[in-house]
Amino acid sequence: MATSQKLEEHFLTCTICTEVFDNPCTLVCYHTFCRKCVVNYTKTKPEAISAKSLLCPFCSKMTKVSEPDRPVEEWADDVKPSFVIQGLLDSFGPGSKDTTSCTCCHAEGEASLASVWCSVCDESLCDRCARMHKRFPSSRHHDLIDLSGEVNIARKRKVMCTEHKDECVQFLCKDCKKVTCHTCCIIYHRKCESVVTLESELPALKSKLLNEKENLRQKQILIEKKVDTVKSNVITEKDRYVQMESKIKSSGRKARETITLKENKLLVELKEISERHIEQLNADIKSGEISVQMYRQQAELIDQTLQSECDMDVYEMYQGCDAGDVEDVGHTDLKEKGRIARITFRQDSDKLSRAVDDLQLGEIDVLYDGVLDLAATPVLRDTISVTVAGDQSDARPLDVTALVIHDTHTVVTTDHNNMSVKSFYTRDNQSCHSKLSLDSQPWGLTKLQHNQVAVTVKNKTIITVEVNPDLVLLSTITTNKQYYGITSLTPSTLAAGSRSPPCVDILDMTGNVLRSVSPLCNGTKILKNPCFLCTTRTGNILVSDYGSQRVLCLTPEGDVVFTYPRQDTQHRCILWASQVPTQVTFWLLSTLRIMWFI
Repeated sequence: MATSQKLEEHFLTCTICTEVFDNPCTLVCYHTFCRKCVVNYTKTKPEAISAKSLLCPFCSKMTKVSEPDRPVEEWADDVKPSFVIQGLLDSFGPGSKDTTSCTCCHAEGEASLASVWCSVCDESLCDRCARMHKRFPSSRHHDLIDLSGEVNIARKRKVMCTEHKDECVQFLCKDCKKVTCHTCCIIYHRKCESVVTLESELPALKSKLLNEKENLRQKQILIEKKVDTVKSNVITEKDRYVQMESKIKSSGRKARETITLKENKLLVELKEISERHIEQLNADIKSGEISVQMYRQQAELIDQTLQSECDMDVYEMYQGCDAGDVEDVGHTDLKEKGRIARITFRQDSDKLSRAVDDLQLGEIDVLYDGVLDLAATPVLRDTISVTVAGDQSDARPLDVTALVIHDTHTVVTTDHNNMSVKSFYTRDNQSCHSKLSLDSQPWGLTKLQHNQVAVTVKNKTIITVEVNPDLVLLSTITTNKQYYGITSLTPSTLAAGSRSPPCVDILDMTGNVLRSVSPLCNGTKILKNPCFLCTTRTGNILVSDYGSQRVLCLTPEGDVVFTYPRQDTQHRCILWASQVPTQVTFWLLSTLRIMWFI
């Protein structure tokens, strides 16, 4: 039937393998997958293995397993599917009852075409069996549905008690919040004050389901709007990519043109100097040849004089040579001032290499959601007094973050003195706030998801809080250390600062320590008191360390990127938390991330 096909496509299909559920299991987040699929996905996530939990591929929530010592392949065996999913599978999934053949005839080994359906007996009947069905007093008044047309058959699935196999689940114990059979009510729920039939409670349950359906529809509309926005962003980003690609190519082309101009300038200069040098050398050759000719003529003249019979000719030639007249005839000094002696090309290979390395065509700047953008220009948006009605003492805000909840800008801060977490927002042009009281003093604060934060508390716990923008406590995570500063690295890992011993621990969402970071410098630990932590846009950890009076940048693996001030300086760069005023000034960036200077 078309209805069965639609149900299989939209509700009975595993989102991992895209096939109809095979041995399904429903996790604590109410997402359902094939057991094999969710186990295989969990095996790829070390944080889930260490936490002894099944990890939901859709929302990353963890489901604790009942027997973690068993092999991972068996972790999902005890996780049952929801009644709704199992009912749909029984009614419409593979192997569900056939409505085209008569159920009674099929049981007798015969094959007959069904003509009606009994909704009470949950069986299809042929004409002959239908007549017999009408004759029995117990089934005489059952409603029969004609199967000759295209009809939707409403099947009632009988859920049997797990302890009393022959009895149907018909009652609901409101005190225990369990559905039971008649025998279980007598044995286990005699002292319960509110045990009603499941049928009588159906209107209220359906009303709640309708409200939940409306909430889901609103969430669906919100997500659809976000998807449309993301689709628009994809188009915008493609255009931006083309523009940035063009700019990078233009920068490279200009750099190449500049290098080509410098090359041509050197070649022209070399040509001019070489031509002048060669011209000078050619002039020297010409001058030398003339001098050689003159000396040859003078030598021949002396030779003729020596052969002369006149003594006076010899004497006069002698006087001329003695006075230097003969030697200087035709003589030219070849070494003039300013002459080019030699041309060489001197290249500083190291300098050229450094220049090429330092050549900057530009930078690709990536801004991550929920991560501090150090390059953005801060703009003062508002100043909020964090002291509210009911506070026993002056507020002492220690950490702060900003969220956008259903288009409502919300500021969340910890109040150490009043042992609470507070949120501040504007609704209907009215300033509103919410206060969540705790058993101990809170310290650090970090954003987990778009509407969730994690807070370190001074009783060796980390709490998760939902921001709606009113505050709702979600969970309490017990840790082995007292943590102060905290920041979210990934959806499933946290970084938290400890004073004893001084370190930054990488934690999963159950509080287990995955890695402990305590860098050394000259054999001495750098961290002394890591009070506040923040995640950079590149995934590193900024640590404000009060003990060493400096800010450090660490990788999640423990390498030191930088320290400020350096190890050899002693400037005071961090103020102690007691100097924070009761009013918090927020510098909102373009991404609605807050920079808080204390």
